[in-house]
Amino acid sequence: MKKITFILLALFVGVTNAQQFNYTIKRLDVNTKYSDFGVAYYGDKEAVFASSRSPKSVKTGLWANNRQPYLELYKGTVLENGEIENVKRFSKKISTKYHESNVAFTKDLKTVYFSRNNYIKKKLRNDSEGMNLIQMYKATVGENGEWTNIVSMPFNDDNYQTGHPVLNKDETKLYFTSDMPGSIGSTDIFVVDIYKDGTYGQPVNLGARVNTVGKEMFPYIDKNDVLYFSSNGYREGKGGLDIYAVKLSDSTNKMRATNLGYPINSSYDDFSLVFRNGKREGHFSSNRKRGAGDDDIYYFKEIAPVRVECDQVVNGVVKERVTEALLPGAKVDLYNSKGKIIDSVIADSNARFKFNVDCKESYKVVGSKFDYTEDSEEFTTNLDEDLNLTLGLNLIESEFVRVRGLLMVDINPIYFDLDKSFIRPRRSNRNRESGKNYEKVSRVKN
Repeated sequence: MKKITFILLALFVGVTNAQQFNYTIKRLDVNTKYSDFGVAYYGDKEAVFASSRSPKSVKTGLWANNRQPYLELYKGTVLENGEIENVKRFSKKISTKYHESNVAFTKDLKTVYFSRNNYIKKKLRNDSEGMNLIQMYKATVGENGEWTNIVSMPFNDDNYQTGHPVLNKDETKLYFTSDMPGSIGSTDIFVVDIYKDGTYGQPVNLGARVNTVGKEMFPYIDKNDVLYFSSNGYREGKGGLDIYAVKLSDSTNKMRATNLGYPINSSYDDFSLVFRNGKREGHFSSNRKRGAGDDDIYYFKEIAPVRVECDQVVNGVVKERVTEALLPGAKVDLYNSKGKIIDSVIADSNARFKFNVDCKESYKVVGSKFDYTEDSEEFTTNLDEDLNLTLGLNLIESEFVRVRGLLMVDINPIYFDLDKSFIRPRRSNRNRESGKNYEKVSRVKN
């Protein structure tokens, strides 16, 4: 069902799984009993966010979905402790009697992208089912310092939603949320190129590395090209929307989304995470329990940079050392850097094996087979190229063999003359066949 899914979020209940904390968080005093969320920084000292707080707003009436006033953009001063003070309306020009939320500014603060109802030139536009959807707009600063030239983005369409804009660090790409054709799930994250002449390319879906059959929303790109976003489509989710991170500049596309864990994520909706410029701290939003009202704004500090996860595949083959004959059925164990077995497989009919491993980690594989000695090889994965190692675990025949159920030492034949104590050189088959007297010991019990 198409509804305004970008702004006011449905409540999901799940189970919070505790893990080692990498964040400290606090709820801010700026929150009200209404919905407050979606911080974006307006320079180094101010922030803009969405709220349905003000009874003095030009907006009239209540939104039917939650019986709260329509969302409007507000601006405030960000203190060193993360609190937002001196809050006031952001712009009378951008504000309408419907929803506005989620902004992104260019570094010169002269252009803003924002989300609002599909409403332009004082006219609502509905889709083919009669629903008014969220669209993305752009405005620029006029000579008087007020926002002007408000335009709908060229890839908008009445029949699908666009919103939640964010720019990359060099402002050549615009990331956003949409359910446009080509989406994998309910809403996906897309990217579009921004050309030097101010025009835009065609939106591209970020694909299955990011998007799922569920909802992906609220993208944010940090200076290291790490995408932070919210999703309810991953199995490891804590409940509702969770915040994830993935490295976008990985050329091999091996990086997978990493759940930021508790306390950033809860069993409710957690979303809209942003970092302050040059700091490992910032703001995010959540509708978790013990808040001030509906959606609330929280301040966080990151203890250590998030470790984005990576998938690689290691392939190998098991051979006999001397003849290089394939040895199907050999057992292969995978050890981590701490010497612990983390996976085991049996080589297939072609003597091949495969393991899924993490990037930038050290491993060891050990191959074994009955009546053969073990062999091993160590390796370290990386981020720069596809890892498709052929690990030739060359096994040699053991010095011990089984004969009629007994474990015997496997040694070459020993020759000596009858009633003599010294060992003589091995004779040829021709000499043996000539009837010379000798005795042979070819197997000795261990």
